[in-house]
Amino acid sequence: MTKEGLAVAECENVVMRAGECSVTILPQFGGKIASIRVRGRELLQQPLVPIVPRTQAMGFDESDASGWDECLPSVAACKVEFAGAKVPVPDHGDLWRVEWEKAPEQESIPGSLSLRGQCFSLPLELTRTVRLKEMSGTWRLGLFYKLINTGTQPAPWSWSAHPLFAVDAGDWINLPNGMHELRLEGSGGGRLGKNGDSVRWPMAKLADGGEADMRLALSADSGVGDKLFGGPVPAEVKTCWCEIFRPKARLLIRVSFDADTTPYLGLWLCYGGWPQREGPKQMCVAVEPATAPVDSLAETGHWSRVLAPGESYEWAMTVDVRTL
Repeated sequence: MTKEGLAVAECENVVMRAGECSVTILPQFGGKIASIRVRGRELLQQPLVPIVPRTQAMGFDESDASGWDECLPSVAACKVEFAGAKVPVPDHGDLWRVEWEKAPEQESIPGSLSLRGQCFSLPLELTRTVRLKEMSGTWRLGLFYKLINTGTQPAPWSWSAHPLFAVDAGDWINLPNGMHELRLEGSGGGRLGKNGDSVRWPMAKLADGGEADMRLALSADSGVGDKLFGGPVPAEVKTCWCEIFRPKARLLIRVSFDADTTPYLGLWLCYGGWPQREGPKQMCVAVEPATAPVDSLAETGHWSRVLAPGESYEWAMTVDVRTL
């Protein structure tokens, strides 16, 4: 194996390598990025249950709930107007449920992996190209997206990346200086309030009258599960970012994205608070560039997007990992 390259492993898994960093992608399971390892340390939430084939109707909490998936055309299950009918969109969208295939772009971009997935609830096709490289002690994972409406009717859509980064208690989350007010999408036990409430960052008022430093990852026995949105990012800020500082692991993870094409940032802060079923719980922070400040495609606003037949849309994001 060369210092930078691709390898095909068992079950058609794809492994990308750049020095001491490896990325494992599972085309047959929704194009899932199942693993990002740096110097032997796993950066992503690992499966809560074994990864198995998914159905078109199962909930995300019935799955392995791990790694990095793409949520399209909605995060929350909902029904939306399309071609004169109400069309159901399942939990966390379509794409984590279907097998992805090699995209034509793969042949023209050496050292990268291009896969595409086809939605079944709406006529949408997403191509994602992944590149991995090492730069002076930093590993950069670049992700480039292209969405196209393959149907004959205009199609509504929203997208959110869904990378579940593993964390330890005491890890630190940094947001840009201008992001002081977040919108609450949901909070386990109503800890932060109700859907739609504003939450101050970094020091948030709790529903019981207390205060919490939202930057600090808590222990797994805290039972916290909060989903928030920041944005829209101001027009003068071209690149937005979020950092996870992991002192025990001696790592800094920085997620960057284009504020013009994906103007919102979703944050899923889970410290043992989900899933609500019996068994293992997530201990992770999901840093989620998104096109909307809500999980449901059925919840419309100035952020709502529609693709005309044959129309396409492109965006990108990067993950930089640096050892400390």
